[in-house]
This record gives sequence, structure tokens and C-alpha cells, in this order.
Amino acid sequence: MPLRRWVVACIVFALAASLAGCAGSDEAKPVKVGVLVITMFDPETEPWLQRETLPVTVDLPTAYKPVRCNDTGLCVAQTGQGKTNAASTMMALLDSPKLDFRDAYFLTVGTAGAPPDQGTLGGAAWARWVVDFDLGNHLVPAEAPDLPYGYRPVENYDTAAYHLNESLVETAFRLTEHAALADSPEAAAERAQFPGQEGRTPAVAMCDTMTGDDWYSGKQLSDTARHIMGVRTEGRGVYCTTQMEDNATAAVLRRHGKLDRYLSLRTVSNFDQPYPGQSVLDHIEQQSAGFRLALDNGYTLGRLVVDHLLQDAR
Repeated sequence: MPLRRWVVACIVFALAASLAGCAGSDEAKPVKVGVLVITMFDPETEPWLQRETLPVTVDLPTAYKPVRCNDTGLCVAQTGQGKTNAASTMMALLDSPKLDFRDAYFLTVGTAGAPPDQGTLGGAAWARWVVDFDLGNHLVPAEAPDLPYGYRPVENYDTAAYHLNESLVETAFRLTEHAALADSPEAAAERAQFPGQEGRTPAVAMCDTMTGDDWYSGKQLSDTARHIMGVRTEGRGVYCTTQMEDNATAAVLRRHGKLDRYLSLRTVSNFDQPYPGQSVLDHIEQQSAGFRLALDNGYTLGRLVVDHLLQDAR
């Protein structure tokens, strides 16, 4: 090959390689996440997809659903329900090279049950403690009378309880405690069937959440949850919401060194027990008037905190 043609060929090859490298680099550039909003199922996700502009879709083959993002740093991820779905999806997200979580905050926004002596339909709670209902020995109480509620904790679990960053939790509470929350006549009528609930309206609290794959109903199980909360937090936790994912989410975040940037916001869609005279089966099959309120109020409160956290993450 003549020298001139050889030089030209080398230049063309070098330019092609350079352009290919630039294109590859651009494709591999991760999406920078300022706040990851974590939801669990479609009705919790829909307010964010409907009220936010999230044009960027990040497909992750081992996640439950694609992540949706925008250029402000807001991303929304739906994990699926239950601890297994939550853990596997969060691990897929945190380990993905497509997402940059170096400065990110993490915010669960989801529905929950509540004991009627603590919360009310449409109300909200920022968790200080996230405690697992399932871990330990659950025995028939009548056959283990020396164990309150038949519960014996097993101490060799490192995912049984997480104490969240109280400074961050208090900041979220202060940002939202006076927010106007949705309510409805239907929810008011449902509340009135529970002792002490008549006249109550949705409000924001700081208290603690119980995670369990078992969707329970009944005062005895509610009291069991309260007992487990006390055992696992050495009396410091106050049981006020029940849900199915947050310990799994917290476990993945801790293993990635991100737990101190995690918030759990749960809004009350239903009570964790029937009203006097109602059967537990009727209660668990009832469509509570709190469900729509919980979805709307979760978005309202979550959005206030997202705005604040995005400024800090920049």
C-alpha cells in the first residue's frame, strides 16, 4: 500500500474508533438520581406518573418495572409488593451502572394500615423505626403462656429493626406537619364506627412502622405488632403503621451505605382491625374509604419533601 493511502487509512480508522468510543461513552453515562421515590404497586405509582413529567425511562432487566426519571434528579421506581420483590428490585437498582446514586436520597411513599388508637384514615406517618413482624418465633399463645402474644425474638437477625436518621426524619416532618390533607365524608363515616375516631381528621405524625409479608387483621395481631415493636426497639418505638416492604428496602440501602439517606412515608388507607361488631373477614375484604385519601396525601406530602431534598442533592 502506498504511504499516502496507508496514512489516510490510519486517520480514518482512528477517527472511526474515536467516534465509536464517544458514542459508547455517551450511551453508558448513568442517570444522576437526586431523589428516588419508591412505590410498591400501580395505584401508589400513578400519582407520580400523572402529575410529574418523567420522560426518561431506564430499563433494568432484573427490576420489577422500568425506572422513570427527569432532568431535575427525580426518579420513581415501583418495586412490587412484599419483602422479596422490594429487596430484589432495590438490589437491581443500586447495583445498576445505569443509575448514579452517589448523592441520592431515597423516599418510600406508600399506603399502610394503622391501629385506630394511633392513626386515622388519610393520615400520614414518618417512620423513625422500621421493624420486621415476621422474624422470630411465633407460637400459639395458649401453648406458650409465658411468652407475651406467643412471640419469642431470635437475636441473630440483622434485618429485624432499623433506626432511621432522626435528623432527616424530623426535617421531613417539619416540612409537612402543617400541610393540607385530603379528607372525605365517606372516610369520616368509616372512622365514626371505631371508638375514639369520630371527629378525627388526617394529620402528619412521627412514629414507627411494622413490616410483614402477612396482611393481618384483628386486635390480637395488632397488639402483637405493638409488642414486637417494643421488643425490637427496647421500648423506644411506637407502632402506628403496618406495611409489607420497608425492612427489605432498608436492608439493601444499609448494605450499600445509604441507610442514613432513607425516609419512609406511609399514609393510612385502612385500620388494622375491624370495628366492634364487624368480622375480621368482612374487614379485610372491605374497600376502605381511606385508600384514595392515602394515595392523594402520600403524593402531596412526598412532593414537599422531594423539592427540599432535590435542592440538597444538587
